[in-house]
Amino acid sequence: MMMRKAWMLAAATAALCLPSSVASTVPSYKDGGQAPAPVEDIWKPAATPKGGISWKTLEATGEETRRDAEGYILSKPKFTQRVRALEGKRIRVAGWMMPLENGAQQNHFVLLAYPPGCPFHFHAMPNQFIEVYADRPFRTNERTSFVVSGVLELTGYDESGIFYRMKQARPI
Repeated sequence: MMMRKAWMLAAATAALCLPSSVASTVPSYKDGGQAPAPVEDIWKPAATPKGGISWKTLEATGEETRRDAEGYILSKPKFTQRVRALEGKRIRVAGWMMPLENGAQQNHFVLLAYPPGCPFHFHAMPNQFIEVYADRPFRTNERTSFVVSGVLELTGYDESGIFYRMKQARPI
């Protein structure tokens, strides 16, 4: 009962704090008001570096899934010809770091196409990240995107869910 009263008080106080102009901007759909314009997505992939590969190219890889005997979902990549042509070549790609170990530097991490969300809920699809193995360590940086150069390896045929790996990586 006490909790309910506290919640009601908080809601009433918040309503009183809203400027009166807010109420007038809310469309009334019953009265023929228009729906609000779509909001531009804030989750955009990292910008393509000069001379680099875009995430749009990497995201074009399809995915074939199946369930194993225990019900786990396994996936294999369906690489486009353009992506297959990149195998074994040194490429540049920008992204956000997801460290795999504690420390100020990382030799092994995941490069994400999109800014990381909740650290406890990995939301990237297999065509939206690259497992990175660096020759020289990268400074741990989870807040901004940066450019990585390395040799692209196409993986995932073992249904591991990891489609891309970058070896001999170094910061640009």
